[in-house]
Amino acid sequence: MAAQYIEQIIEDPFGQTRKVAVNIGESPLAWLHARGHLSERHYVAGDNLRADWEKAGLGPRVTMRWDATPPQGRAGRKAEPTVAQLSARERFDGAIRAAGPGLADILWRVACAGEGLAAAEKALGWPTRAGKLVLTLALDRVAAWYRVA
Repeated sequence: MAAQYIEQIIEDPFGQTRKVAVNIGESPLAWLHARGHLSERHYVAGDNLRADWEKAGLGPRVTMRWDATPPQGRAGRKAEPTVAQLSARERFDGAIRAAGPGLADILWRVACAGEGLAAAEKALGWPTRAGKLVLTLALDRVAAWYRVA
């Protein structure tokens, strides 16, 4: 499958705007890894976290549920999660706990929600370029938790 690019106008740290091509299929972690900002260990740990987040079904729903109407007396009851979903949720929760408070915020935003590093820094009210350092610290802890060599 060929990469799909869109043109986007960005502002660099010096206030200069420029047009760049953005691969819409590339995650922020993959982008950082491809450009040498994250080690293979960090990338694998972040990708494991994202995979567990997706397997656990923790992301927002984007469509309507088309399940049959539940029988009388069970209205509003959620479907029971599968064993795989429960296991993924336990791994995800453990990894987030391993990252710790203050580090988990940017970790979740970049690895799971797919926010770019600059957008995550801005949303958290952090100074420019602080996010990469904090993200690598969080990924170090998560890599140890997932036992990534």
